[in-house]
Amino acid sequence: MEKITNSRINEEYLRIKHKSGATILLYPMKGYSTAYALFATKYGSVDTTFKTDEDPDFVTVPEGIAHYLEHKLFENDECDAFDLYAKTGASANAYTSFDKTAYLFSCSQKFEENLRILLGFVQEPYFTDATVAKEQGIIGQEIRMYEDDPGWRVFFNCLQAMYEKNPVRIDIAGTIESIAKIDKDLLYRCYNTFYNLNNMVIAVAGNFDVDKTLEICDELLKPSKDHGLQVIVPEEPLTVHEKRNVQKLSCAIPLFNIGWKFPAYSGKEQYKNYIIYNILMELCLGKTSDFYNRMYESGLLNDAFNVGVFCGRGYFSVIADGESSDPDKVLSEIEKELFRLRKEGLDEEEFITIRNKTYGELVAGFNNVESVANAMIAQEINGVGMYDGIEITANTTFADIKSALDNMDIENNSISIIEPADEN
Repeated sequence: MEKITNSRINEEYLRIKHKSGATILLYPMKGYSTAYALFATKYGSVDTTFKTDEDPDFVTVPEGIAHYLEHKLFENDECDAFDLYAKTGASANAYTSFDKTAYLFSCSQKFEENLRILLGFVQEPYFTDATVAKEQGIIGQEIRMYEDDPGWRVFFNCLQAMYEKNPVRIDIAGTIESIAKIDKDLLYRCYNTFYNLNNMVIAVAGNFDVDKTLEICDELLKPSKDHGLQVIVPEEPLTVHEKRNVQKLSCAIPLFNIGWKFPAYSGKEQYKNYIIYNILMELCLGKTSDFYNRMYESGLLNDAFNVGVFCGRGYFSVIADGESSDPDKVLSEIEKELFRLRKEGLDEEEFITIRNKTYGELVAGFNNVESVANAMIAQEINGVGMYDGIEITANTTFADIKSALDNMDIENNSISIIEPADEN
């Protein structure tokens, strides 16, 4: 058992490499009435090509299978896990992202009972031909719904324009064609590969008893042999795949995503660049910047405009999104502003204000049970520490921000636009 502390904010939590193979992260928070727990696997939508020590070679599975598996795992031959949670009063959910799948609950009572439910159903898959076929229709409807969602499409169209090979360019739920290839044997194969406890993390934050939690983990976690899981992240060209992607859908005003493609980073290097480029973009283009105020007053942008970093396994990008009657002009004005600031210099006082705001938001996150638990999962899966963000932000200098702008390939971008469809 490792106690991880941070003297800067006087906080600590426990990290345990459990005998079963799982990593357990426990963050007791005095004075809180709720507890929040997640059971997650390092398995997301981008993990489509993999092998273990038992496999003769790498296998590629249909896109969307991680999300499909998440849907099916709540059911067994007797009941649905949601029915069990309903009896305890807990609020439960699950999600699949690009790099992980997580099952979670939040409760203010019966924590141990809820933890037993969570550790139980996630370790007991039950798939049949009939239930798998039934789910294809449900997920197919979900895919079609997102295909008609302008906000969803403008984002994924941007990823498809930026990325040529990385699976981040594919919708997390897959496609109608890809999910049609999924059967129970494929689900069991992916489950047995990625739901090995050596590839999984349990995180608990809030009001709970550490000793009782570890007792339940000792009792219910089934020891797993590490089977040497390897996942292939495709080599991605440095330049964007396409400069432009335009689609017509039902919307009142054109939507846009502008994505700048960067080299891929990993671990602490990725986290450091995530913080630096978020601060840089807020400084150059954010809601308090001269640029935003000029564009807002001219009517080119409204308050829907946002800019930030989007990154993960094998990809790193900055994305500006919003609404505008002329998205191409927005891109042109942003490029001009970034080149101008590179030449004329950034405002150091404004940098200090934004860095302090970023630091304050990170510290404030430790006062929220849900954000603490989710941050523990995210940072563990990304290979960084829970407190690394606070230390990186506190130590970020004006020189770091200036260097980031100097190193940014301002013209290596893609624009995705959703234009209003002609409805006549």
